[in-house]
Amino acid sequence: MAKQARRVGVIGLGAMGMGVARSLVRAGLDVHVCDVRPEAVKTIVDAGGHGHATPAALAPHVDAVIILVVNAQQTEAVLFGENGAATALAPGSVVIASATVSPEFAEALGRRLNEAGLRFIDAPVSGGAAKAAAGQMSVMASGPDDAFADCEDLFKAIAANLYRLGDKAGQGSTVKMINQLLAGVHIAATAEAMALGIKAGADPEKLYEVICNSAGGSWMFQNRGAHILAGDYTPLSAVNIFVKDLGIVLDYAKKSVFPLPLSATAHQMFMQASAAGHGGEDDSAVIKVFPGIDLPRPKSA
Repeated sequence: MAKQARRVGVIGLGAMGMGVARSLVRAGLDVHVCDVRPEAVKTIVDAGGHGHATPAALAPHVDAVIILVVNAQQTEAVLFGENGAATALAPGSVVIASATVSPEFAEALGRRLNEAGLRFIDAPVSGGAAKAAAGQMSVMASGPDDAFADCEDLFKAIAANLYRLGDKAGQGSTVKMINQLLAGVHIAATAEAMALGIKAGADPEKLYEVICNSAGGSWMFQNRGAHILAGDYTPLSAVNIFVKDLGIVLDYAKKSVFPLPLSATAHQMFMQASAAGHGGEDDSAVIKVFPGIDLPRPKSA
């Protein structure tokens, strides 16, 4: 019978990590957290978790740790950098890495952790801050059966859908890469469609309603179109996230000599928005690259 990992660490308390930590506390697990922002750590401590100043300080207190940072560089830093967790984790502990990274990075990370006597689950996530807070994320995961068995309670607390994609590191990140290809292209297409509709004189509210109930609609159109209508570019997922994620997609395709014309165009749109100073805004702010349109403003403005 599997020994459940009841002592769980969360490194990275951003939009997703905060929700994950809250969900784990709510499920009754012994939750230990670490973040560069003391106020974020305090939020989880006040909810019943335990705070630590560094990943290395957190590591001895957990059986499994889920890493919810921004990218491969931060994942590397919290595991192997100064005060990194890897050398302080007990042998056999499970490392769950959930940042969107290239499949090659995930494969190499898995080998490195296995050599250190640790088990690895390559487990990028999707669903946004709201799903993370509700414990309803989708997790695209690959790793050894025994690691999944030991983390059953953990995944039950944070995910509505746990997709087991194989036993090798990199398989989870491959599927997340394809998800991000589609997400980025859909957001860019949403921006283009809304921009042309507004430029052509369509009522934005009515345009949005019609498309949401027609064949041209998509989940991204419905979700990000609402941000555009509200004139609210508070970042839930920022423009710069898709500069990074579509960059991963295109780098992988380049190595495979595989053409991705739609992804390349969408990436350039996000790059243009970032270069214009919108990189920290919600990814729907990619609509701001289109000239001569009168975008909706916040209702309170």
